[in-house]
Amino acid sequence: MGHEPKSKAYSGYHSAGFPAQHDEELLETGPGTRGGEYLRRFWHPICLSSELTDLPLAVRLLGEDLVVFRDRSGRLGALHRHCSHRGTSLEYGIVSERGLRCCYHGWLFDIDGTILETPGEPEDSRLKDSFRHGSYPAQEYRGLVFAYLGTPEAQPDFPVFDAYLQPEDDLASYSIWHSCNWLHVQENIMDPAHIVFLHSSNNQYQLSPRMDVMPEIEFRETDQGHGCLYVTSRRVDDLIWVRCIHALLPGFFQAGALFEQGDAEKFYTGSALTRWTIPIDDEHCMIFGYRHFSETLDPHGFGKPEECGKELVDFAPGQTRHREYEEMQRNPGDWEVLVSQGPLPDHGREHPGWTDSGVMMMRRQYRRALRGETPLDVHLPQNGWKARATYTFDSVLRIPPRNQNDAALVAEVGRRATDIVLAAEEPPGADRDRAISARIEAMKEDVLAGRA
Repeated sequence: MGHEPKSKAYSGYHSAGFPAQHDEELLETGPGTRGGEYLRRFWHPICLSSELTDLPLAVRLLGEDLVVFRDRSGRLGALHRHCSHRGTSLEYGIVSERGLRCCYHGWLFDIDGTILETPGEPEDSRLKDSFRHGSYPAQEYRGLVFAYLGTPEAQPDFPVFDAYLQPEDDLASYSIWHSCNWLHVQENIMDPAHIVFLHSSNNQYQLSPRMDVMPEIEFRETDQGHGCLYVTSRRVDDLIWVRCIHALLPGFFQAGALFEQGDAEKFYTGSALTRWTIPIDDEHCMIFGYRHFSETLDPHGFGKPEECGKELVDFAPGQTRHREYEEMQRNPGDWEVLVSQGPLPDHGREHPGWTDSGVMMMRRQYRRALRGETPLDVHLPQNGWKARATYTFDSVLRIPPRNQNDAALVAEVGRRATDIVLAAEEPPGADRDRAISARIEAMKEDVLAGRA
């Protein structure tokens, strides 16, 4: 009876009661799983720098319970949370000049897992030299602490992205907890259609009034099958606003100016948001990120660096769980629509449409990566450059409508601007940005002159 056609009116009975199923390959991230082993090849944010005080911090990442601390000499440590003596949680440990001391029997652990002291043992005891406590490399970068949870033999260099190198940018770090699977959250960024509805005038917390109308949309794969982007191109009076977002496997994402109004010409601006979606375990995840603040990205001064931090980001209250239920219902945001789908999504119950092409692209890329069908990309710079080039941008070009088929013109401008950004051969930095800007301006003049 459960297989009756679902197209019949009032046919809920025929689709009710089936147990939810999840895609184990894509969604499981614990030690020993295919996803867990892949994710452990990358550096991941693990906490905000501001969370490290004179006390250790208990965290969970990729299904592992850890404790993160800064010892009194300023070094960062990321240790297995439970003491290797008798299992007491090191979140109650004592931060020492060198390492972290267990409160229970005083064992002292260095940041690399070396056991420095075992008080109470005989003086000639070799116990502390017979093994090491579980530990991982940790590194601090501009307000975030990153950790690498993979095998030491495969540890990559710490990746630096071009968006970090904008001299006029101020970065503010933030984090947001979600009670759902990490991929559920990450693939949301490849869904441009939700912005038109969820972040539009239907909602009190719209980002830009220009986003109410469905744009021309193009999806592309990048980075030899490890990245994807979408381009949205909109008509705004006699201007065309082109916006491109860029994602990299497994959980990296960048977006352009969050409060862009599309009302003044500009040829090329970069990322206003750099973020990672990180599995805590299979049913919980964290977003860690940087908000970029500059006059170029936000000439109207809408952004607020002081409103970024733990469970706090400036661009919409609907990004976190800290609201009254009625307010969530009246003005839902990303947090509500993602968490309300359940901790583990059942892809078999979905009915994807064309606007979900980016989501499907991301899932295919991730599955291929998990199976080793594409070479591993751990985000190191290309071509011997100092930083990894990314492709997020906004362009607002003064190109009036020229015929009745204006949608085709808008889409063409978006496509050509994106081609220019993807083809840039200069190393990341100010010279690259100026060169891209000049090429997009020249493309605009070509379009106005009717040149191909």
